[in-house]
Amino acid sequence: MVSTDEDLLLLILNSTPVVDGEPRDLLADSTRARATLREFGGTGTHEEWDAVRSARPLLQGVARGELASDSLAPLLTDACRVPHLTATGLDWSLTAPPDRQCVVRAVLAWADLREVAPGRLRPCANDECRLFLIDRSRANTARWCSMAACGNRLKARRHYRRART
Repeated sequence: MVSTDEDLLLLILNSTPVVDGEPRDLLADSTRARATLREFGGTGTHEEWDAVRSARPLLQGVARGELASDSLAPLLTDACRVPHLTATGLDWSLTAPPDRQCVVRAVLAWADLREVAPGRLRPCANDECRLFLIDRSRANTARWCSMAACGNRLKARRHYRRART
């Protein structure tokens, strides 16, 4: 499977799930997190790991609508996209400090989603869940990070309440 920058964004956003009522940090284990970042084209250094963990609450806050989008501006310091003309059209390459490229790519993925697919990146509708989803459905009606988990759970609760009354 080819990983996209949207996948990287979701990895960062969804790295603090609630499992059995307990918050978890999927990036807490430095060795495993750095290996995962390498799989996404990162450097896998401690500096990159620190940068991703520092950027995470900002990305989550903006994606939840709790922070203004300009709070992401410091994450783009020293980063720029450089255009290149090719035989097939225009391509862009990213220049950023190597240990911050994953963070910059995640912020750019967020910005691209906001521009191209507004409202499609959102938190799960389950108040007990802290995950995010990118709604790729035609009708833009997806509400849960996973129908099998959160969607089924909430529908079962609703059914139970209706059946009791």
